Amino acid sequence: MSRTLTISDELYERLEAEARSRGLTTVEELLEGLQTLEADVARREEVVREIDRLREGLFTRYGQMPDSVALVREDRAR
Repeated sequence: MSRTLTISDELYERLEAEARSRGLTTVEELLEGLQTLEADVARREEVVREIDRLREGLFTRYGQMPDSVALVREDRAR
């Protein structure tokens, strides 16, 4: 299903210019890309929250983990 949206000529020109600057041919491509970008950002934010919950759970269960930098350097030196 298609919809028609009325926007000012000035806004449409800015959207066209933005689309061209990104190598796109239409405003529709620009809007689809922005929608996809927002969905990706939301997913990344959720993943970060999951990582934070995991880190908190590990800290609660095991306490402060020792820094492994020295062990990694030792491994690399072999």
